[in-house]
Amino acid sequence: MRKEIAIALPAVLAASCAGGAREDQRPNIVLIIADDLGPGDVSCYGSTTISTPNIDSLALSGIRFDNAHASSATSTPSRYALMTGMYPWRNPDAKILPGDAPLLIPTDIPTLPKMLQENGYATAAIGKWHLGMGAGNPDWNDVIVPSANTVGFDYTCLIAATNDRVPTVYVEDGLVEGLEEDDPIYVSYTENFEGEPDALSNPELVRMRWHHGHNNTVVNGIPRIGFMKGGEKARWVDEDMADYFLAKFRAFLDGRDRKRPFFLYYGLHQPHVPRVPNPRFAGATGLGPRGDVIAEADWCVGQIISGLRDRGLLENTLVIFTSDNGPVLNDGYYDDAVELLGSHDPMDGRRGGKYSLLDAGTRVPMIFVWGGNVSPDAGAAAGTVSHALVSHLDFFASVASMLGLEMPEGTDSRDLTDAFKGVSGEGRGNMVIEAQGRTALMSGDYVLIPPYSGPQRNITGNELGNFADWALFNLTEDPSQKTDLAASCPEILDSLRTEYYNLTR
Repeated sequence: MRKEIAIALPAVLAASCAGGAREDQRPNIVLIIADDLGPGDVSCYGSTTISTPNIDSLALSGIRFDNAHASSATSTPSRYALMTGMYPWRNPDAKILPGDAPLLIPTDIPTLPKMLQENGYATAAIGKWHLGMGAGNPDWNDVIVPSANTVGFDYTCLIAATNDRVPTVYVEDGLVEGLEEDDPIYVSYTENFEGEPDALSNPELVRMRWHHGHNNTVVNGIPRIGFMKGGEKARWVDEDMADYFLAKFRAFLDGRDRKRPFFLYYGLHQPHVPRVPNPRFAGATGLGPRGDVIAEADWCVGQIISGLRDRGLLENTLVIFTSDNGPVLNDGYYDDAVELLGSHDPMDGRRGGKYSLLDAGTRVPMIFVWGGNVSPDAGAAAGTVSHALVSHLDFFASVASMLGLEMPEGTDSRDLTDAFKGVSGEGRGNMVIEAQGRTALMSGDYVLIPPYSGPQRNITGNELGNFADWALFNLTEDPSQKTDLAASCPEILDSLRTEYYNLTR
């Protein structure tokens, strides 16, 4: 039975918002975002095939949202919305970016980290970025400007795009880490460099077979998207990526200005392809590399929480855990994600997944933990499950409200403070979701999908949500979207169609 929602801000946060509190009393904020993780991949959402004890512990200590959504079914636009509070479909360039794409976020617009930075927060971004760097085709051998440091982060240590795209290097504060002057890096997404091997010309270099779209430069035996030359000693080792970023996380905590609260954006690279767990996690789940990197990601969450706790920071930290979009199995490599799936259901019984307008495309896990443990002493009910419709889009306005800061005008972000605190079960009334340039409307219990041409499924096998005519589903009564109500509910169809046009015009 669902618990009653009655959660208040921790006393420290409430005092800081009341005015007159010292700056260092304001809460730290840690936002952990997984990559391509579905609710069905997490045991606190009901998975019985993968154990995620550290994520589950967050849910038991805080608020778990079972109607949470990314703004988009793919990574770049989803992260753009989270940072800017703007629907990604308003920006035609907000689409899946190559590794040499320019910085997507204009440097003159408000962002969540910039708002916090301007109000005294130390800000950091560690892990996956995928929002572009530089002005396009950057010189990887020099300081890359503009970068994430330009849109509100004091410290950054990032991968430019995804772990299946070149350049396969870490970029710290705009500089490629470990780069040697006599071995410069060159990157191209159009053609290979003369004399350089790739997966097609030298298949003997490949230890992970590509299924589609991943047959260019081979790094660590894994063929990638795009071509890269040089930077041999700067290239990452996939198995070590989780440990590398956790070391940067700990260094940030230990080296920060202790007089300032901090905001940390931590982009997990799991379970995005290529799925290469550290040997400690190989075989941990019986579901192949995809299951094993989810176990590794869960361990990373535990390391982040223990890192905060060991330094006495957890009690004054808001921890948010979520994913950038829905799940996908075969996303470019033969890694047994399909063959070893068994009864595991990353989509949690829903249609679609990554790339899709159907519900599993944007439905994501989301957990808020206030002050380390939402306990009765803080006026809260630990382990609460909220059914409110909430979105990444609303982190911006809600954090501003929680801290008593002025929210910039003109964004699509809404103040859902009461929902995120758990004081109210009411969330958004509606939202527009996006998948590869296509949009649909979520409103109340319904989702309305306009007609789109194109295939029913893409090469990954995920159903895309392309219908010949308007499609209407009641997600409360029909979560698996088996029954299209467009013909039988013309009044609802017409009403929602008008609502959709009003929101997207």
